[in-house]
Formats: sequence, structure tokens, C-alpha cells
Amino acid sequence: MIKAGIIGSTGYAGEELVRLLWQHKDAQVVWYGSRSYVDKKYRDIYGNMFRIVDDVCKDDNLNALAEEADVIFTATPQGFLASELTEELLQKVKVIDLSADYRLKDVAVYEQWYKIKHASPQLLPEAVYGLCEVNREAVRGARLVANPGCYPTCTTLAIRPMLKAGLIDPSSVIVDAKSGTSGAGRGAKTANLYCEVNENIKAYGVTTHRHTPEIEEQLSYAAGEPVNIIFTPHLVPMNRGILITAYANLKERISEEDIREIYHRLYDDETFVRVLDPGVPPETRWVRGSNYVDVNIAVDERTNRVIMMGAMDNLVKGAAGQAVQNMNLMFGLPESEGLMQVPMFP
Repeated sequence: MIKAGIIGSTGYAGEELVRLLWQHKDAQVVWYGSRSYVDKKYRDIYGNMFRIVDDVCKDDNLNALAEEADVIFTATPQGFLASELTEELLQKVKVIDLSADYRLKDVAVYEQWYKIKHASPQLLPEAVYGLCEVNREAVRGARLVANPGCYPTCTTLAIRPMLKAGLIDPSSVIVDAKSGTSGAGRGAKTANLYCEVNENIKAYGVTTHRHTPEIEEQLSYAAGEPVNIIFTPHLVPMNRGILITAYANLKERISEEDIREIYHRLYDDETFVRVLDPGVPPETRWVRGSNYVDVNIAVDERTNRVIMMGAMDNLVKGAAGQAVQNMNLMFGLPESEGLMQVPMFP
């Protein structure tokens, strides 16, 4: 039985980790970390855990937790883990970080976009970017995994096959992305109040969203050359979900059928990536509550452009589900263990 500790267990991603790990036959949560709710019962914070979780919340003492757990999940603000993680800790316990502290290999890029100084850049070379469909073998042997962001996961999986095959101009990629409000976290913010969000849709982080360099770094690996994108996220009035629609110029004329064959070759053996039938655009309602990512493509022959689409649940495959997927690989378990929940509808 894998003993798991969660720092930040009372945020949305942390609670989703609790929900998934409670359904995992080989894992047990031994530490519900929460700076805001120390000594309070977890079930009193999340009523859905009544008669399921009777534990009280503990603090965020990583050193104490490392003595009790086999793996630590940190669903914390940027900068927390970087300031606490040491080589000594990694010798005792595996760590899966849901923040951005170890996602970017260039510390200068991290500090530029996140506006904080990285406290442990010496650990960046070791951290494995935990997009399992891309870095599966590296994750298996990792002590420290950087769990990808929600937008980067969906965007990378939707676009990567085109860049890997060299079919699109890397300088022409435009990503239109949309997210439900849970992506902004559980903290109280005026902009996320019901009256501010309901019956409204808006762009945010235009040209400045922090996931931009993460997406570019991963797409550059796929292309084998630098990729710069235009990335514009939007907030939509729903609880969960990510939808991305990306556009790029094709380098040459190629049929949609031939492109679909590329996607099928890359993803048909992947449990959690579903290539939809021709003409069926991804929808957030068909992946809600699951670890699936639905992708599809369409070719606009008139402009010789390709449209690449993806949909997923931002709290599952975009956060907690992907973290559990990484844990499974790190401990030699079937990758899908504890993650085969059928999407919820309605």
C-alpha cells in the first residue's frame, strides 16, 4: 500500500486528489495538509467526504510528512515547494508537484513569468515533466515529477502530433483556450464571484499568461526547434473543463485523412487520449470527472490551415488525475489504476 501525503489538500486540486486516491486500491492518504484548516476535520471542509474521511488536517511540515509517506503531492502556490525541497527529502520520499516550480528547465524563464526567485534551481535538471504520454519512461525512474499545467496538457496533446510530424509552421500556432472557474482555485477573489462570472465570458492573461512558456517549451521539444505561440485563455461560467482550439499553417497540402492516421498511430494505444471520429469536435461535457483527453483535427483546404482541438477536465487530467497517473508509473503500477472513472453526464 502506497502511503500518500497531500500538501494543499483543501484546494480544488487537492480535494480531487483525495477523491481519486480514496478509490485507488493500492494507495492510502496518511496526511491531509492544509495551512488554512489545521486541526479541522476534512469532512467539515468538504461535505462530500462525510463518513468517508474522518481525519483532521495537519500542517505543511514536509520533513515530518516525509517520515510517514512514500509519496508527497504538493498542490500549493508557486514558490512553496522550491523553498522547502531538499536533496535530503528526496532521499526519503518521492515528490509530485502540482505547481509550476519545476516545470520549466530555464530558471530565468520561470523567474521572468512568475515574478519570484527560484529557491532550488539545482533540482531543476532532475525534475521530470510528468506528461505521461510523452515522458512515460523518465517518470518511471523519477524522484521528483513536475505535474503539467492544465492548459499545457490539453494544448500539447492536441498539437504535438502535427509538430512531431513536421507538418505545420511552428511560428504560426495560435491557441484559443477556455477554462471553467475551478482553474482559478478556491481562494476568494472578486473576479470569480458568481455575479462576476455568470452569464459572461472573457479573455484574461492576454499575452501574459504563465502557461505560455510551458506550452512553448513542450511544443519545441516535439518540433525539434523553437516554437512561439499566441496563447489566449478565456474564463467561462462552468465549474470544470478545458477546451482548446488551435490553428496553424500547413507546410504543404495534406489530406485530413492522412493527418488523422498520424494521430491514431500516436494515440490509439494511449488509455486516456481519445481521437474522436471525423467531424466530431471535442466537448467538455463528455470528459467531465474523468482522466480522458478528447482530441480531433479539421483541415481548412481553402486557407491550407489545420484546426487542432482538445477537451479535458482541468481538475482530473489537468491536475489530480495526471498526478495519480504519474504516481502509478513511479511505483510500478498499471498506469490507469484508480483512474478509470467514466465521464459524468449531465
